[in-house]
Amino acid sequence: MSSLYIIIPAYNESENIEKTISDWYPVIESHNEEGNSRLVIINDGSKDNTYDLVCRLAKKHPLLISLTKPNGGHGSTVLYGYRYAIQNHADYIFQTDSDGQTNSGEFESFWEKRDLYDAVLGDRRERGDGKSRKFVEDTVCFLLRIIFGIKVPDANAPFRLMKTELVDRYIGKLPENYNIPNIMFTTYFVYYREKVAFFPITFQPRKAGTNSINLKKIAKIGIQAVRDFHILKKEM
Repeated sequence: MSSLYIIIPAYNESENIEKTISDWYPVIESHNEEGNSRLVIINDGSKDNTYDLVCRLAKKHPLLISLTKPNGGHGSTVLYGYRYAIQNHADYIFQTDSDGQTNSGEFESFWEKRDLYDAVLGDRRERGDGKSRKFVEDTVCFLLRIIFGIKVPDANAPFRLMKTELVDRYIGKLPENYNIPNIMFTTYFVYYREKVAFFPITFQPRKAGTNSINLKKIAKIGIQAVRDFHILKKEM
């Protein structure tokens, strides 16, 4: 039997968070044979009542953990969740987001592959969040090919099952609050020839609320990412 921590960052997701929990809580219940699996929601300093809603639901859902931290962005919140899972000796980490764009019904097919691969990553072949986001992802994959010499179909999908020991192996290579950690985890896994595989997932339009990352922010992140990629490549 294996313990599973589902890590979900949340920022101003009061319109989505209850549905997110209702979708993913049954998944953690069905993978809690030893009593050590948890659904972990990390509030990233939301300005709405996201954290209060999660805390209220946690009283009725014993496997739900509600954490909060000062606002630092999606990446730092993902890393916060990964470190929490590592500290609590989870065997597997699964990360997804709180905006309702992923499908909890597709989790089981990833879980069934856990003995074949150390990381099973989603591939958003068709995206419901618009052509501009697809263009950004294609650009990221192009940069990874140029800078790191790797070819991946999707570097940043928020639907990834990973052995905790694998995450722990590479998390120390990243700055504490690095803003795009999943891209670099994907890069490390492929670059160092870990047992990793990509499988198609559905990716739906955001259910409600507003995405906190707009194109202006994406452009700013992208410029910094290129600089960071070159620095991290030198350290490999």
